[in-house]
Order: sequence, then structure tokens, then C-alpha cells
Amino acid sequence: MTTRIPLPFSQFVVKVHSRCDLACDHCYVYEHADTSWRTRPKVIGDEVLAKAAERIGAHAATHRLPAVRVVLHGGEPLLAGPDRLRLVAEALRAALPPGCALDLRIHTNGVLLGRAFCELFAELDIKVGISLDGDKAANDRHRRFADGRSSHPQVLRAVALLREPAYRRLFAGLLCTIDVENDPVAVYRALAELQPPAVDFLLPHATWDDPPKRPSGAGASPYADWLLTVHDLWEADGRPFAVRTFESVHRTRRGFTSLTESLGLEPSDLVVLETDGTFEQVDSLKTAFDGAPATGFDVFAHSLDDVARHPGIAARQSGLAGLSATCRSCPVVRTCGGGLYAHRYRGDDGGGGFDNPSVYCGDLMTLINGIAARSGPVAVPAQAAAPVVPAALTPAQVDELARGYGSADTVAALTRSQLALTRAMLAAAWDASGQGRAEAWSVLSALDGAAPAAVDAVLAHPYARAWAARCLAGDLGTGLGPLAALAAAAAVRAGRGDAVAVPVRGGWLHLPTLGRIAVPDGEAVVTGAADGFTVRASDGTVHTALDEPLRRIRLAGGWTVALEDLDPLRDSHDHAVSDRLSDTELLDWAGALREAWELLGRDLPRYAEGIRAGLATVTPLRPGPAGRDVSSAARQAFGAVGIAQPATAPTLALLLTHEFQHVKLGAVLDLMDLYDRNDDTLYFAPWRPDPRPLEGLLQGTYAHLAVTEYWGTRTLAYDGLPGEAADRARREFALWRRYTAEAIERLAESGSLTGTGVRFADGMRATVAPWLAVPLPAAAEQAAARARQERAMV
Repeated sequence: MTTRIPLPFSQFVVKVHSRCDLACDHCYVYEHADTSWRTRPKVIGDEVLAKAAERIGAHAATHRLPAVRVVLHGGEPLLAGPDRLRLVAEALRAALPPGCALDLRIHTNGVLLGRAFCELFAELDIKVGISLDGDKAANDRHRRFADGRSSHPQVLRAVALLREPAYRRLFAGLLCTIDVENDPVAVYRALAELQPPAVDFLLPHATWDDPPKRPSGAGASPYADWLLTVHDLWEADGRPFAVRTFESVHRTRRGFTSLTESLGLEPSDLVVLETDGTFEQVDSLKTAFDGAPATGFDVFAHSLDDVARHPGIAARQSGLAGLSATCRSCPVVRTCGGGLYAHRYRGDDGGGGFDNPSVYCGDLMTLINGIAARSGPVAVPAQAAAPVVPAALTPAQVDELARGYGSADTVAALTRSQLALTRAMLAAAWDASGQGRAEAWSVLSALDGAAPAAVDAVLAHPYARAWAARCLAGDLGTGLGPLAALAAAAAVRAGRGDAVAVPVRGGWLHLPTLGRIAVPDGEAVVTGAADGFTVRASDGTVHTALDEPLRRIRLAGGWTVALEDLDPLRDSHDHAVSDRLSDTELLDWAGALREAWELLGRDLPRYAEGIRAGLATVTPLRPGPAGRDVSSAARQAFGAVGIAQPATAPTLALLLTHEFQHVKLGAVLDLMDLYDRNDDTLYFAPWRPDPRPLEGLLQGTYAHLAVTEYWGTRTLAYDGLPGEAADRARREFALWRRYTAEAIERLAESGSLTGTGVRFADGMRATVAPWLAVPLPAAAEQAAARARQERAMV
């Protein structure tokens, strides 16, 4: 039997040279436990390179990856020379399948970086990250040549080159390894003066066997204290550059993903290729013990799917379940994620290997709590001036939602409140971006007064506020492009002659709610007109039609739903999204949706009414592992659900209902508090092996009200009938009604529900009570008990 792949790789570190021209005493490659570098070729060979490119391309094609990131590394990769680097870049780019973009980067100490390299990188679109530990005193503490000479002047020259207008776009940022004996103020000021786009502040690699330096008198958490000093300066300066550590703390506190492997619970999707063609796990493991990163795999004998099945890779993809018991019970685990995997290692007798908290555990706790205290309580949406949302619901509508249902009028009220929230979030994000009154915002503002229906139609698009949510969470990586696209789509709908310049990346100009046009990268000017629109691309060509329109399916009763397979921001779901559907796939979806909608109207009318009023978009997701249905609701995408098309229309009906429950409750939580947001206790849901925050338990319980009713109606439909389908319906009904009832009581007993939250618990209890009274055969109850026991053991 084939073992499934936990997660495809999308990030690859390719070692192009295995030696270095510096002798940094904190280097994990040459100065820590692993010594495998001694036996490896200095430079990656032609055969290794060709096979590596082939493996990466095949992996990208198999898993339909939209992009891969490759970091050229070492040693010092510039020692490979420009000819070898050109060969590497061209081989990688040529091997990728059509539609898969290459994000190519190089990580260097900067000593050899000169104009010739910069010209090469500009030609090949290679972004450059440079290691620099701060001012001269800080940098020279560790980053010296073997003869003791300073490397600081050469690095500053390299950074100065990257700051020149011709090369500025290549500058990816700086990497600074922390030494708590360096002055954090001096380090921050020295780096900030260089105006980098980003700075990564890295904890020095350490384990419980080889713990980090902790100077006497420095306090219990010197690394946190050092970072908090830098954080305060960074905030006071208006966040002049990206800092993944700080932004990841802000993001994960608000339910977003982490931007770095050293924080958060997101699975790692990175693998390393050494110069001899062997695959290794993440480089930081070299600090644990000799041979720690080894997999035993190489490019000639093994595919990347083989590597992805390695137990060490799987361990770094197992989320909360892969952490030590101490970490799993920690109140900040969702943000900390147990810290960097390598930093958990303890190798002495009974040390548990990697089954430990991070050696920086105390520092991480202090850092996260320190940033939280400075940021204030988490709110939705995050930060900025709190958007004002009208009190949209009547008491009767609150009670209706508390029971799990939602009439057309009630869901329409939620929709109006969500549109108001989207508008407020866009304004707050725009203010936070500090971009002034640029063209896109000016056009959007003008249209809001002259053609508000056009603006409403665009801003009601579920992913319209995804950009704002990311900006408010500290992620400014997408720039203003999504906002310009919204303004352009509104201009097209208004047809008044307004023009908007929209940045184009990846060869497509996307107009939310409309579709996309194939144009060269650069800047395209979109002009709305009464009889259509024109797009003037960067190469001077003019386009007047969509190449790929957003496709909508009209269902019985006049409900129309969009199949969103174009919007770049549809990746807001926590599962991979599908590529553009083929005509055959589109027809399959249309048929399945029509059947599912018929079933919902017949069997679940009290849920179907709200779905029709509020569900505007279904976003196709990529299929999950064999036999597993995949679906998702994004917290900042009201009106959309993500689903991988299941095998049957009844299952699609179940997934639509289940996910729209999350959509509704998310909108309710934007309007009112149902629980104490300061409760950081983790609660077990009956259907999950891992504890969850209170909101997670609440969301799951609310969604499973609909699941219970779905299986209840299926059971009644099969009343007295034999057969596998009838037996399954009775078994699932027995299981889910009990799960849901137990979860409601767990919520009620938490002591953290607000008055309105208690109202919701009472409403859910009233909804599930009649289902608990439905008699079932003993065989169904016994089968449900067995299924429950099996799930508890997973």
C-alpha cells in the first residue's frame, strides 16, 4: 500500500557551493554538530543539477503547484561563479511545467557581490538576501574572515549596490543572527539605515545539549528582551520594513498563518538539496547531531514524493499533534508552535530527542506575551481604528441564528453588515499602508459617490477584503495591486470612463467579479466605458474582452453561484485551491451543484434559505488524500466556501451546509461577542483528538448542528429500509447527534460564554434535543460507538 504524501514541497534550498569565504563562529554548517560538508563536492555538478531540476519540475507538475521558491545557498553560493549560477537558474526555469512560476533567490554573505553578479541577477530575476548582524561592532563579533579581518565593509558595499535603482527590485532583505551581547538599539538603527525591504532577526541555533549563550545579569529571557527592544523601535518608526518574527506573532494571534517556520503550527514544505545530490531536511538540524538532517535519499534514486514520506519530514508537518505534551497545553502554542524544530533537541539518556519544548521556550513565551501586551486584545478585524459596524440584527434574528438557522432576511442582514465591515477594513488598511491618496483609492472613492451600486457589487465579492485583512495583520507583501484591481473592476461596472492603472504579475490582469485578461507583466491601464472597457497593456497592446470570465451557475429558483477559480486572493482558505476548471470539470460541478441544491431545498429547507441568500461563491479546492473530503470557510471571505468536488451530490450538499454554518457564525462574531476573548484555555471537541481554543469549539459545534440535521433527515428518508446507504445514515446520525450534544454542554460549562453566548448554547441545545429523541436500532448505536472509539485513537 502506498503511503500518502503529507504535503508537497514548494520550497527548495539548493546548495550550489559547499564551502565559504568567511569563518563565522556561529555558523551551523561548519561550526556545529554535523560534519557532512567535509565529504561533499565543492560545487554542484552538471548531472546533479540536471536531475534536481527534473525532480523539481516533475513534483510541481504532479501536484499542480502554481509556484515554487528555490533558494540558492551554500556555503557561500557566489563562490560557484556567475556561469554556474546562470546554468542553475536556466535549468530550474526550463524544467518547470507551464503555469508554474519560479521565485528564485540567493542567500549570500555579500562579500563577493559586485556589479557583474547584480547584472546577472537582474537578467535572471534572482532576488538577493544578505547576512548582516548590525553595525560593525556587532557584525565583527562573529562574521570575520579566517584571518580575523572584518567583513563589514564588503557587506555594506554589497547592500549599497542593491539599493541602486537598477537593482533595488532584487533586494530581498537582510538576515541578522542575534547576539544578546550586541546592543539591540545600535543593531536596529544600523540595519534600518540601509532601508531594507525586510529583516529577519534569527535566534542563534542551539539545543538543550548545547544551549544558547545567556550572559550573567541579563535576566531570565535575554533573547525576548533583546527582540522586544527592537520591536518597540520598529513600531515607533512605523514598521519601516517587514520583520517576519513580529508579523507572525501579530498574524497568528488573529488566526492567520505564520510567515516563518520558527513560529506557528503550519507544516513545513521545504527540502534541501546538497551539492552531491543528496536530499536533506532543513539545514537548522545540523545543530542537533552529526547526520541529523540526512534522509538517505538522493536525486538519482528517489523522487521528491519519496522524500516527502520521510518520517523526519512528516514530523515537521504534524502541527500540534507533533509537539511535546508541555507545548500542547501551553496557552501560546498557536503562535509559538513549539519554536524551531531543531531547537527542541535533547540527546542525553531519556532526553526525548525532539519531543521537548524549545530551548528558547521562556524567551518565546515572554516575546509573544510582550507583543500581545503592547498590541492590546485581539479584535476582528485586527488593529487600526476599529471599523464601525451597524447593529444589524433584531433580537428575533439573533434567536434564529442561535438555533443554527437563518432566514433570507436574517442572512441578508448579515450580508449588509459584512459589506459595511469590508468597506471599513479597506479604509483602515489603506490608512495603515501609508500610501497617500493614490489613483486607485481616489477612483474607488469617486465611484462610491457616483456609482455606489458598482462599488457594492465589487466589494461584496467574498475575497474583496482579503487584501485588507492581510494588511491589517501586518502582511504588506501584495502591495496595492489588489486594491487597484478592485477599483478597476468597479470602473468597468460603472462604465463612466474612469481609468485605473493596475500592476500585473504572472501574466494575468485579474478584475474581481469579472474575470481575467492575459497581458504582459508590468502595469496595465483599465478604462471603463458605457459599451465595455479597454485595457492598455505595458507592451502597448489594447484588449477589449476577457480571456477567461468568471463563470456562474444558475440553479433552480433563480439562485446563481459563482465558481471562483481565478481570484489570486482565493487562497484565503486553509486548503490548496484548484487551478482554472476545464470545460468538463465545469460541467461536472454544474451537475453536482444542481443535484445538491435540489436535495437541500427538499431535506434542509431552513438551512437552504440562508444559503441562497448569502452564499455567492464556491471556490474549487484541490482534492485531498484518497477518500477524504476537503472543504473550508475563510474567516475573512463572507459569502464563499471552498470545496474539493466530492464523489456524490449528497456529500456536496452536506459540505455546503456545514461550511456555510462557519460563514454565518463568523459574521455573527464580527457583530457581537459570544465568549470571553481572553480565555486562552484549550478545549477538546468530541470529534477531534487535539484541544482547540474556545472559538474553535464553538465553530465546530455550530457547524455540526447542520451535520446532525443532514444525517437525521437521511435517516428518516431511509426509515425501515435495508441497505448500506441506510445503515451509514443511521450510524452517522447516531454519532453526530451525540457529538454535537456533548460539545454544546462543554461550551456551556466553560464559564466563558457571554450572555449572548449562553443564548446561543441554549438555542443549539433546543435544536439538537428533538434529534436525540429519535429512536435508532441498537446496531446503529453500536456502530457509532465503534466509530467514535476508532476516531479517538487516531
